[in-house]
Amino acid sequence: MTDHELAARLATEAGALLLDVRSELAEASAEERKAAGDKRSHDFLMAALAAERPDDAVLSEEGPAEAADPVRIGAERVWIVDPLDGTREFSELGRTDWAVHVALWQRGGDGGELIAGAVALPAQHVTLATPTVLTPPPAPAVPRIVVSRTRPPAIALEVRDALGGVLVEMGSAGAKVASVVQGLSDVYVHAGGQYEWDSAAPVAVARAAGLHTSRIDGSALRYNQRDSKLPDLIVCRPEYADAVLAVTAR
Repeated sequence: MTDHELAARLATEAGALLLDVRSELAEASAEERKAAGDKRSHDFLMAALAAERPDDAVLSEEGPAEAADPVRIGAERVWIVDPLDGTREFSELGRTDWAVHVALWQRGGDGGELIAGAVALPAQHVTLATPTVLTPPPAPAVPRIVVSRTRPPAIALEVRDALGGVLVEMGSAGAKVASVVQGLSDVYVHAGGQYEWDSAAPVAVARAAGLHTSRIDGSALRYNQRDSKLPDLIVCRPEYADAVLAVTAR
């Protein structure tokens, strides 16, 4: 099984487990659903990666603090996973804008690279995965800027105004990037707090679809760093990249 196939399979199967948790705990509290979903998906991914790729390191949102140790930093290959991206949306029965992220980083070149990735949207029964992702359909006349439904960053509002666009509200980071990949939105700009696991798989998928990905200053996104914080991100159609960066990089 190739790395691409493994990423897609694990993201999809973890998503199926999360749907089971939602069903089993439909009468439980939102907090119970969040905790159970995080744990079940994390435990599954850790066990599966240990079995399928025992020589690779893993960085998971739900992993122990020592995941930032020298072993992971010095590894040739690191799986970067978010077992449940969008816990709030997952806990709200009926919402579909949450995801599972599975990505693989490999050392080489300037800072290494993401060589495989998958974003599962379990409640939508969709998994987007490398190496082949369809290019989004032609953009509409008015660009759509996808933002958090609870806390849209000021920089996204500035981009909307500069592009003459409209806002599309959505939950998790993975769902937002997936919406750009699927042609449901055109620009995703985030600033103010994310980690490598929030963006690694979505960025791998976005790149496979031919989209622009970068930091908000235009610099490259780097993964498997000693500090796993990666606080800002742009994913957009390439035709909007210059206009977006004219706002975000100033």
